[in-house]
Amino acid sequence: MSATPAIGRRAALGLPLLGAAMASGLARPAIGQGAARTLRFVPHANLTSLDPLWSNSLISLMHAYMTADQLYGLDDGLIPRPQMVQGHELSDDRLTWRFTLREGLFFHDGEPVRASDAVASIARWSKRDAFGKRMASQLVEMKALDDRRFEIKLNKPFAHLLYGLGGTFCFIYPERIAKTDAFTAITDATGSGPYRFVKDEWVAGASAGYVRHEKYVPRQEPAAFWSGGKVAYFDKIDWRILPDAATAAAALQKGEIDWLERPLLDLLPMLRKQAGVTVAPLDPLGFYGMVYFNQAVPPFNNPKLRAALIPAINQTDFMQAIVGDATDLSRNNVGMFTPGSPFASAEGMAGLTGKRDLDLARRLIKESGYAGEKIIQIVPAELPAPNAMGEVARALFKELGLNLEYQSMDWGTMIGRIQSKDPNVLKNWNVYCIAWAGLWPSNPGSHIPLYGSDPNPKMEALRDAWFDAPDLAAQQKVTTEMQLLGFQEPPYIPIGQYFIPQAYRNGLSGFVKAANTVLWGVKKG
Repeated sequence: MSATPAIGRRAALGLPLLGAAMASGLARPAIGQGAARTLRFVPHANLTSLDPLWSNSLISLMHAYMTADQLYGLDDGLIPRPQMVQGHELSDDRLTWRFTLREGLFFHDGEPVRASDAVASIARWSKRDAFGKRMASQLVEMKALDDRRFEIKLNKPFAHLLYGLGGTFCFIYPERIAKTDAFTAITDATGSGPYRFVKDEWVAGASAGYVRHEKYVPRQEPAAFWSGGKVAYFDKIDWRILPDAATAAAALQKGEIDWLERPLLDLLPMLRKQAGVTVAPLDPLGFYGMVYFNQAVPPFNNPKLRAALIPAINQTDFMQAIVGDATDLSRNNVGMFTPGSPFASAEGMAGLTGKRDLDLARRLIKESGYAGEKIIQIVPAELPAPNAMGEVARALFKELGLNLEYQSMDWGTMIGRIQSKDPNVLKNWNVYCIAWAGLWPSNPGSHIPLYGSDPNPKMEALRDAWFDAPDLAAQQKVTTEMQLLGFQEPPYIPIGQYFIPQAYRNGLSGFVKAANTVLWGVKKG
């Protein structure tokens, strides 16, 4: 993906032209085409929560995009476009936003979508999401004007409001659901999205079922990323949880399933040779890898020690451990923001892109004051990519003379350790390798790792400046400063970008490329 306009740029009013509507051909699909009307899909993980705002997991986000909708949706350039709204008006002083919902929006329970539902959903979102919290800190008043119009009044301009509404976890639910406390998971999946969740078919660890929402009226623009016409071509979608990679690949080969979201990379050569199977990447932003430090405890509470490792980091080594010889599935020379996003930059990259120098790294480690303190590296045993990156880091740390203790554990245990605030638990890890879905490190608002396990006030001040910056040039000036600070006092060290292709039966078509897998637009035969 090439460089794109500012995330905070105002979207146009968004009223579809008649000619575009006719040319797009996005009429609702016909019913009753037999076997072609069911999709058997194997997602990358087990669905454990119906609430993406509460869980912040990609699998819950996938579920939400099937069952709910958003006021705006990001397009291929990461620009928010009208989705549930007909459009918006912005006052000359940029403080008052007035939104109008488009006609014909219905929830799965048959109730119309009202402005009060949007207001309640935005209010819940604003208590947890970084963009939402920022909006809330500037909020004067938010209210429904009538059934289709609502208004947000701010005390100072917020250029990123539309991105927040369309590029984060701000899904619109009925007011009765949206009034659930933001720190309590919702359990009712009633939304207004193209598919309706069949709760009786949800068996955690085994399956989940969805049926087409008969009253859903897609927009008439072509689908692009998370925007445009979300056409549901299937009467039924069955999610089948198959955690064993070989079993899932075999099921695809035999035609027992139609689509495997994340095949094991080691199995891709075999799947590519299989008749009737296509292997192709669908996520243009991929995954963003990093070596992440625990800054809250010694020895990585010392920024000089963290920065001392940069001359030794070879992104190619880390990416090759994941993709092997498939170099087209990875990208090096990755800075503090996702390549292909508006804020990716070459500024300050010499420390990562120049000749690797282990002797320099060893000297800088010594000069930092590191005196051989134990460093605990934790690794999730069952996750292939973090495991592969962890092995490269383990070998490098040993070569640099760090006193390393390597601990492998299951992902649940590792997450519990990372998220704990107990001082006795906090000191039991120092570093790990992980990858984030590429959209989130693409901008300072959602780039959580940038602020570290022990927040850096200087970086947080720059985030505030980015939120206040009025246009792309001003925003990029701030993110350049963030990148330079990130290399001087690194909360983590970027180690590359990689892509996991998806595998599906040849009869499928109409895939929409996005930062997470979306199932609208796809059809059989």
